[in-house]
Amino acid sequence: MKTRRAFLFSAIIFIVSLFLFSLSFGAEKVQPTGPYDSLREYIAALEARGRLLRIKEMDQDKYEATAFVYRMLDKLGIERSPGILIEKVKINGEWMEGPVLGNIYCGWDTAAMAYGVKKITDDQGEMYRAVVDRIASLADKDTVSWKKLEPVVVDKSKAPCKEVILKGEDVDLYKFPWFKNNPGDVAQYINTGAVIMVDPELGRNVGTYRCQVKGKNKIGVNPEISQHGWRFMMRAKKRGERVMQAAVVIGVDPITWAMSSSKLADLGEDELALAGGFRDKPVEVVKCETSDLYVPAHAEIVIEGEMPMDQEEEGPYGEMFGYMGKEHKNFYMNVKAITHRRNPWVINSFTGITKPTHMVPWQVSSYLKLKKLLPNLVELYSPREAIGLTILSINKRLPGDGMAAGQLVAAARFLGTAKIIVVVNKDVDITNMTQVLHAMATRWQPHPASLIIPQTWGIPIDPSAPKMFLTSKIIIDATRQLPSEGGPKSWAPVSRVLLEKKSPKSFKLVDEKWPEYWKNWNK
Repeated sequence: MKTRRAFLFSAIIFIVSLFLFSLSFGAEKVQPTGPYDSLREYIAALEARGRLLRIKEMDQDKYEATAFVYRMLDKLGIERSPGILIEKVKINGEWMEGPVLGNIYCGWDTAAMAYGVKKITDDQGEMYRAVVDRIASLADKDTVSWKKLEPVVVDKSKAPCKEVILKGEDVDLYKFPWFKNNPGDVAQYINTGAVIMVDPELGRNVGTYRCQVKGKNKIGVNPEISQHGWRFMMRAKKRGERVMQAAVVIGVDPITWAMSSSKLADLGEDELALAGGFRDKPVEVVKCETSDLYVPAHAEIVIEGEMPMDQEEEGPYGEMFGYMGKEHKNFYMNVKAITHRRNPWVINSFTGITKPTHMVPWQVSSYLKLKKLLPNLVELYSPREAIGLTILSINKRLPGDGMAAGQLVAAARFLGTAKIIVVVNKDVDITNMTQVLHAMATRWQPHPASLIIPQTWGIPIDPSAPKMFLTSKIIIDATRQLPSEGGPKSWAPVSRVLLEKKSPKSFKLVDEKWPEYWKNWNK
């Protein structure tokens, strides 16, 4: 009877909580799992799951928010740290209404929510595999291509991003709480913008390029050399055009944002159509005020303008590796209009500290492509906290399998960040760094199970690279080495495997009694 009463009480509390959450987010619905139509729907779901921390105010002139995020990750780690919502921030000596959001793409459970996994748990390894399976199910396995749904145009009266329209002298970027993350940054930055451009032959490109706030109506736009945005600008310059019409969109739904931030789309593929395919419903778009570009209708903020063909100084800025970048020349935009929701929400990427999006589709695409070349591939994983490290597990059968797998990864252009490549047997959980490190410590001999590639291509902002676009790579074959590879004649059995085989009911017993073990634990 007590159990039933406790259950009813918990159910009532949960329902009341959802009701209060829905009130706090206005009319936004709270659905446990996605895909979501807007950023606000996603944030409501995060808060309903206890994955969002509200903070009343922070003084960013003292870099309080940046220091807080560092300390939060120090204490809780990347998977347990929640997203944050700061209601009021101090910037340039002025207290400004937010909210400003950060770290909202935290654990793998939130990725599972965004991509529509139905059962969400706190087991991060389980959630990683669940979201990988969900995304892999959307791909054409033969061609590794993705379903597309073209965006649908809606009237501006139905577009939340048109609730406020600013033009001419009313345009003032300093009215918005953009962050300066670090004393080394040259200025405030808009660092979660999806930049939209159109090429007459290639169509639309939606890419994430940081934007330095240079004035009340001017921003820098930083597509790196060879990125699609940079190619669009070079093509326009070759055609003799003086400016490129562009729009910077802030605060879109998680999947649309992921398509902008990842490298899933090939040149000439529309990221908004890809987002529609992943969402299984088209992205709603609306026409810009000052150009013929179309932008996501449910965005928080849209910045419209023209990008001249010439370049000027941009940066320095704290890069995604956690090191300060250098000043260099890049493009800029003269802002013609800003449209936004009433009381718009700003998302800040604490670049180099937190991860700005879930790039699982890119990882899944890389896995599926690699699987076609490497049939014995089991899993592929790139830890979010260690850019440059790629781990793969294989079903090892023959001598040389581990090293051959590592060399394929090293040569694959679609795995451009892979600099340290670790290959393990299929019994190792590659999302569990304790198991990966244990395999390296107990199964790997630096000689002969290593290969250093002295010079090959790499990503341009790696702070350790001696020259831009050049790097070296190392392959660590941490699979059990066969005798013909220099390994021992036999390997001692793994203790855990012996337990699972010889006492198969032990873990089942513990799982059944798990709540009982913890009922008296005082956190």
